Amino acid sequence: MALEVQKKENENPQNLIRRFIYKIHKSGILVEARKRAFYRKSKNKREKKLSALRKIEKRKEAEKSKMLGQS
Repeated sequence: MALEVQKKENENPQNLIRRFIYKIHKSGILVEARKRAFYRKSKNKREKKLSALRKIEKRKEAEKSKMLGQS
């Protein structure tokens, strides 16, 4: 996907670069490129369940420590 930014009249280079960077961020190109940088092997059904359970347990522990006044 190609992005173009045309230079406006009397626009300095810093503003042109700023507009270009803004368009890149808005389009999501950087996020997609970072996702594709390394191959991630997909999890099987069992691994997904286990990681979801770990996440739930971790959240419960955090809530419990918050209730007890611990950081």
